[in-house]
Amino acid sequence: MSIPQLLVHDHKDNVGVVVVEGLTAGTEMLCVVTHDNSSFQLVANDDVPIGHKIALKDLSSGDTAIKYGEDIGKFVAEVKKGSHVHVQNLKTKRW
Repeated sequence: MSIPQLLVHDHKDNVGVVVVEGLTAGTEMLCVVTHDNSSFQLVANDDVPIGHKIALKDLSSGDTAIKYGEDIGKFVAEVKKGSHVHVQNLKTKRW
């Protein structure tokens, strides 16, 4: 049995959360969708710390980030599938 490196909460999500320490660029991650326990593979483009997000598809500046099936912010830069999502490319819509 393999241990997932990325958790996705809902099929509508476009970001997932890294759940292992020391995830490095080039890792082929086991990604699990917690809603129905389905899984898929995705290659990490960057070293990403535990608890940080990874894009599940190519995203453009202005796109809405979806996590838990909910709007969590707006992308302020282009993000490629498999890349690190954090303060450099995602901002809240609150201000």
